[in-house]
Amino acid sequence: MLNYSPNCERNQQPIFEQLQGLLTDSRHVLEVGSGSGQHALFFARRFPWLSWQPTELMMNHEALKLNLMEEAVENILPPQILDVCQAGWGVDYADAVFTANTLHIMGWPQVECFFAGAGAALEPGGQLIVYGPFRYEGDYTSASNAEFDQWLKQRDPVSGIRDFEAVNALAEAVGLQLSADVTMPANNQLLVWRKSEV
Repeated sequence: MLNYSPNCERNQQPIFEQLQGLLTDSRHVLEVGSGSGQHALFFARRFPWLSWQPTELMMNHEALKLNLMEEAVENILPPQILDVCQAGWGVDYADAVFTANTLHIMGWPQVECFFAGAGAALEPGGQLIVYGPFRYEGDYTSASNAEFDQWLKQRDPVSGIRDFEAVNALAEAVGLQLSADVTMPANNQLLVWRKSEV
């Protein structure tokens, strides 16, 4: 498998256990930043009633496409190229948007684009589900996350672990209300916002 991620392999089951209760009424999930496609393959097999739409940046799209072709899971749609700051995400319908370990890789302008795009793509009542590390009131949830943040910034100064309060403000600005904040293994969180039905 191209671009295989051991971290992705480790976090699949804990995320799945949370998604079980969240995606019961969903039909179409848009995954932003699908990477190798490991999450798409794992979750789509376990939620056969869902259509799962993987996406990636152009530079990673071919590897994702090849990985998904090898497995050929019926309810995974052909992967799309998606830059979160492109005008419109080219999605006709999504009642859930899922992303894992992407916000700390993006620059802040891309994080802003992500929330604006997710807010526009979701149907009323739809959910935005974000997995990854966050800070709370400026504090890290663990010493290892503080070290990880330093490593991220040394590698790319525009990246870094995001403040929960800042991303929650972005979500609220596009009509999304926090419905869950679940502490996950390995010092990660699963944040869930729901789009207003009004």
